[in-house]
Amino acid sequence: MNGSGTRSGMGWGARLLVGLVLVLIGAGAAIWGLGHYQPAARFLGVVPAAPQAVVQPKIAAAPVPLEAPVQANSARIAELESRLSKVENATERAEGSAGRADALVIAFAARRAIDRGVALGYLENLLASRFGAQHQAAVATVVTASHQPVRLNDLIAEYETLGPDLRRGGPQDSWWANFTREMGSLVEVHRASKPAVNAEARYNRALQRLSTGDVDQALAETMRLPGAERAGDWTTKARRYVAAHRALDEIESAALLPGTNNPR
Repeated sequence: MNGSGTRSGMGWGARLLVGLVLVLIGAGAAIWGLGHYQPAARFLGVVPAAPQAVVQPKIAAAPVPLEAPVQANSARIAELESRLSKVENATERAEGSAGRADALVIAFAARRAIDRGVALGYLENLLASRFGAQHQAAVATVVTASHQPVRLNDLIAEYETLGPDLRRGGPQDSWWANFTREMGSLVEVHRASKPAVNAEARYNRALQRLSTGDVDQALAETMRLPGAERAGDWTTKARRYVAAHRALDEIESAALLPGTNNPR
């Protein structure tokens, strides 16, 4: 009887120990599950429920009056138009200055060629394209003069050679008229305020004007000389020279004007 009671007591103690171990294991498993599974913990009331997000009502922005942006845009557009106008004006002035500079270069080059008595060459086309529309006659005169060049030095040299023939009368004058003219050229009485009108004085004035490049006035004095008919070839050359330089003056004046024809 004592042996069976001992075995029965030991059996219940072991069972209790096993039960306690199982309870501890279950409790540990429950604690681990609640720590890693939040929905179950919240369901059992172990942790507080997650706070619900509060949706704040949107506050509508105050309507912006339409007049302000419209006025701002109008002012901006006006400012941009003003700047654009200034840029366009500056560009036009720059183009006008460049066009006048090119025109003056062409005009000066043409004058230099005429004075030297050389052909214009490529300047003929530049003169025609730049000035031909508004100054056709002047351009034609300059081009013609370049084909029949007359230099100032040649006019002076030829005029000095013609001096004796210019100072004496023409072939239609009698010997008495020539003698009287020669005697009158020796002594002449005239007012100090008026130039001498004898042939010698006229010739000297004409030669002086010619030496300074005033061919027009030299030609006028020459035509009053008694032997002007003897200088027909010289007067023809002098007239061509005067016409060419008047045409050059017209072209140079046109080159200075804003409305100079400017090819694109």
